[in-house]
Amino acid sequence: MTARRALIVVLDGVGIGAAEDAAHYGDTGSHTLGNLARAVGGAALPNLEAAGLGRIAPLDGISATVPPTGAYGLLEPKSAGKDSTTGHWELAGVCLKEPFPTYPQGFPQSVIDDFAARTGRGVLGNVAGSGTAMLEQCGAEHVQSGKWIVYTSADSVFQIAAHESVVPLAELYAACETARALLVAPHNVSRVIARPFTGAAGSWSRTPHRRDFSLEPLGETLIDALATAGIQRTGVGKVDDLFARRGIVGGHTTGNAEGIERILGWIGSGSGFLFGNLVDFDQLFGHRNDVPGFYRALREFDAALPSLIAALREDDLLFITADHGNDPTTASTDHARENVPVLVLGPKVRAGAIGRRDTFADLGATVADWMGLSFRGSGRSFLPLLVPQ
Repeated sequence: MTARRALIVVLDGVGIGAAEDAAHYGDTGSHTLGNLARAVGGAALPNLEAAGLGRIAPLDGISATVPPTGAYGLLEPKSAGKDSTTGHWELAGVCLKEPFPTYPQGFPQSVIDDFAARTGRGVLGNVAGSGTAMLEQCGAEHVQSGKWIVYTSADSVFQIAAHESVVPLAELYAACETARALLVAPHNVSRVIARPFTGAAGSWSRTPHRRDFSLEPLGETLIDALATAGIQRTGVGKVDDLFARRGIVGGHTTGNAEGIERILGWIGSGSGFLFGNLVDFDQLFGHRNDVPGFYRALREFDAALPSLIAALREDDLLFITADHGNDPTTASTDHARENVPVLVLGPKVRAGAIGRRDTFADLGATVADWMGLSFRGSGRSFLPLLVPQ
């Protein structure tokens, strides 16, 4: 058993510029960090700046000349698709050749009829739209009728919304399991998402009881390799859901603040590997084009970063990255096909550039290398650039 530890912390949706194939996804001009920094008149993120963030890409307010305390670079997406499942799987070594199916016109009626029959409730909606708009459109009728609100987005998701006073959480989760079982090829969407809410017309409010029901990864992941080696794996946030709870014990959080606290707690007493997701950037702000909220969340993470770094042990590597973009300054409210930043921190890290990597999977390969595993997935390790040999 190795004494080494590794942490991957995903800042969900915090991309750093359009990928080369962004036009294919309708995302030309997307640059989550760059456009956000410009929109707020220059971003003040001193701790991320010190780690090397400004050296990855030009960002208003972020210096590119401050001597970095960590290693820094850029990861290009190689998988087809731009959702959280695809991004996290690629980080863990699995690249998709074909994207998950999407439904801009809603799901086939046969799928909806099958879901309604299996769950014993009717269905409202069945369109592509934002969650807040769907609650305004269908919330009152749902409360009166008890029918599910089903909707999708530009991503490969089958989302089921239900008021917690109308449908118990256990029934909502069971319905998601039912949907997951029936959504097989060719309708094998990447995620079924439970979207519970409360409130009344005009003041609906989502609760923190969201759950994601993902397909199982289509190949061996970093998590699988760690499990085979007997190395402990811990998830924070929705990571366990994204890997269909295969090989990783998770801990859902109510938001970034709780996620950061759990990560800090793990650094203090955990072992092996931690894979964490901080979802507020994407869920609360990117999808709602909320520039001030997105920036505030970045500032809060930046303020917490010194405590995370200070707690690291001698044989720890902390990787900070993202899974896709979600530019709050564009007209779109959906994910963006973007490159993502990677910052690596730890007592043994040699500060400097790791360059532009052609797949997210290089990060998972590097973690495996650090932990003494032969696994590389679809990536190549950049560990020699991080730690003097």
